[in-house]
Amino acid sequence: KAIAVEWMAKRKWVASYRVKVEAYFNNDVFPWIGSRDADTLEAADFLAIARRIEERGSLETAHRTTKKCGEVMRYAVATQRAKRNPVPDLQGALAPVEKGHFAAITKPDDLAPFLRALHGYRGTPMTRAALKLAPLVFVRPIELRTAEWSEFDLDAAQWNVPASKIKTRIPLLVPLARQAVEILRELHPLTGRGRYVFAGVRTPKRPMSSNTVLAAIRALGYDKAAATGHGFRATARTILDEKLKFRPDIIDHQLAHVVKDTNGRAYNRTAFIEDRIAMMQRWADYLDELRTAPPAAGGASSKGP
Repeated sequence: KAIAVEWMAKRKWVASYRVKVEAYFNNDVFPWIGSRDADTLEAADFLAIARRIEERGSLETAHRTTKKCGEVMRYAVATQRAKRNPVPDLQGALAPVEKGHFAAITKPDDLAPFLRALHGYRGTPMTRAALKLAPLVFVRPIELRTAEWSEFDLDAAQWNVPASKIKTRIPLLVPLARQAVEILRELHPLTGRGRYVFAGVRTPKRPMSSNTVLAAIRALGYDKAAATGHGFRATARTILDEKLKFRPDIIDHQLAHVVKDTNGRAYNRTAFIEDRIAMMQRWADYLDELRTAPPAAGGASSKGP
């Protein structure tokens, strides 16, 4: 346990991810081998931990926990507190996890009624604003719900997401289309005096729940196989490329993917910013065009599957 805690303290993780990893160890590792000397641990000890997690049906957690145990043991070897890392010996021993993707709507004909449904949502002003803003900025759900007013310059139409909130640990500049600025200005009188743009219902000192946007999408009739909050990213990635013909590298910059130059260095937050500003406005205009166009005769309704 002491080695694992020391190793975790040295990681520069997003706060929400740190909580998740600490839970892996506190719930499934420390109670069983936390007091053991790292040098005495064998592959069978880590397999037993994985099996307990598998038995409750959490196959992905079993793999993630095992991976983290391997990283701790590698650190133990590097700091001369264990002679070897036995975790790699478990390769092939754990039940496989079926790989999947976040459900996303990637066809314009399907996206139009979905957008109309989002704009017709009858819930709290904060949830309505989040639903409208999510497809416009297509950031990760955690980046949206934890957005702080101090990160925004509405006059400059910019959102500066700090590196501490980004998966790649590289700060992200999000150009805000006119429509996005309007949504935020409308919301500002409600939450602008506090820290969070999308403040929690129970206390404004915390951001909205991680399930809020997803629950709203479900309430609109779209199940988990049809749409998710994270799916807005795939929606934008696909249509911006295939329909609106923007360059994939420009899109990837805006998605906060790591894009490197010819020397192998990651581009900074303002790379291709003029192109990205134009792309974000065109994307917002395109979504408005889809949403406001008359539904095709015999087409899909505004409800999901």
